[in-house]
Amino acid sequence: MRRADTDLTLPSIIAELGGASAGFDLVLTIIFHADTARIGHKAVVPMQTGDAPWVLGRSSPEFTGTYGGVSAALDDAHVSRRALQFSYQGKRLTIRRFDSASRCRIGPTELHGSVELQWDKLLKGVPLMLGHSIVLMLRLAKRSVITDQASGHSDPLRGSSGCMEDIRQQVARAAKHDIDVLIRGETGTGKELVASAIHRASGRTQGPMISVNMAAIPNELAASALFGSARGAFTGADRATAGYFEQAEGGSLFLDEIGDASVELQPLLLRVLEQREIQAVGGLIRRVNVRVISATDAVLEGEGCHFKAALRHRLASCEIVLPPLREHPEDMGELLLHFLERSATEVGRTELLPHAQSLARDIAAWAILFFRFVSYRWPGNVRELSNFAQQVILASEKTPILNENLQLTLLGKKAKAHLSEQLPSRRKIRDIDDDVFDQAMVSNGSEALRVALQLGVSRGAVYRRIKMSSRYRLATEIPLDELQHALTQHGGDSRAVAKQLQVSVNSLRCHLRHSQLFYQ
Repeated sequence: MRRADTDLTLPSIIAELGGASAGFDLVLTIIFHADTARIGHKAVVPMQTGDAPWVLGRSSPEFTGTYGGVSAALDDAHVSRRALQFSYQGKRLTIRRFDSASRCRIGPTELHGSVELQWDKLLKGVPLMLGHSIVLMLRLAKRSVITDQASGHSDPLRGSSGCMEDIRQQVARAAKHDIDVLIRGETGTGKELVASAIHRASGRTQGPMISVNMAAIPNELAASALFGSARGAFTGADRATAGYFEQAEGGSLFLDEIGDASVELQPLLLRVLEQREIQAVGGLIRRVNVRVISATDAVLEGEGCHFKAALRHRLASCEIVLPPLREHPEDMGELLLHFLERSATEVGRTELLPHAQSLARDIAAWAILFFRFVSYRWPGNVRELSNFAQQVILASEKTPILNENLQLTLLGKKAKAHLSEQLPSRRKIRDIDDDVFDQAMVSNGSEALRVALQLGVSRGAVYRRIKMSSRYRLATEIPLDELQHALTQHGGDSRAVAKQLQVSVNSLRCHLRHSQLFYQ
């Protein structure tokens, strides 16, 4: 085990921040490393009193997994032994790059000298990229407290931040006590996943878990859907039907989007929760043994809210609030790796994933991708991250590729500004002759966005020109038998097929997947 540079310390942040910093550490988390088993490992920037700076580099400090294991330095050949110097001045952290040290990128800019970071920025998190292969997150974050209730990743909740450890502990406590739970959080934060974790960790795990989307139930059918109906209760009811409460007997009933429950349905739900009794439409009252877990991203209180306070309080015997992904960005590496691995496994492309023996250029490509992902704010939270990871796997061949949509989304306004800079004067597609258009299509592999950038027109104009052309086609316009013949001719090589058919390789692959045709 390497020894850290123990003589290099950082003056006390705790002393400057006072009580506001209690329970917080300034933490470096590995977001990407060629050895992906190290993603999520952490090193705490020491909060000791002293005047000497603290050094980050190839051989120091040592990073450790949340649940123990071997501590080790970054140990990456592309990172200098002494890369960055950290020093504390007043209420700001100064990071200086050593002369001749390996490259470093902090946030959106390349670091050549030094940069000062205020505490409000450190609370949000600052991504760092060292060399061409290491991505870190520097953040003033809640201190992790590992307990027997939260001791590893046997559960489906990913991320080892203090924030996620707190959620695990809340899940464990909720599971231990057989009480109703209300899960709140923005869309895409994983509310159903948490509900499932509570059910599996509870004494009801052998019973069913029935999930219901309250927003999808028509108001006039809600009572019969939830509580069932007796034979003859209404026209066409030739037999008795069990509602969701009865189907969940002995287990858990997950009421998703509970905030969309109608005003008429809310009193009925309140009665069931208080009495643990249901009455099927046209039937008798009977008791049920069901635990109710509900979830919503809606506001359930305040002026203009029509959700009954009594029902809200009854649903929330225990309330768990899930934070948006932007509030725990240090979990990004673990989450992204998980979704990439899952998507790659689903489509049989695990050889695409990074590993310690990957070529240096491939590791660099993955590092850039992880850096871009951790720099994004994720309004759609974990659901959006999962979707984007799947798009990366589907679009990539040997190295990771961001399709046009992901590039524009991840880079946001800067990407659009960049595109605008490349299009100083918008041209009309009809003013471009066939020879110029053909050259642009060939040199850009028929990728509409790149063709548009070269010609100074909109992407939509390129699509319209393709549709009007007798020479070019969109991938979706190619008959399946012609595709199959071309794939057989080229041994399944999608790039060769795209070149022959003069279509975008990314669009072709998407069409092949939807058509369930094999390709490489």
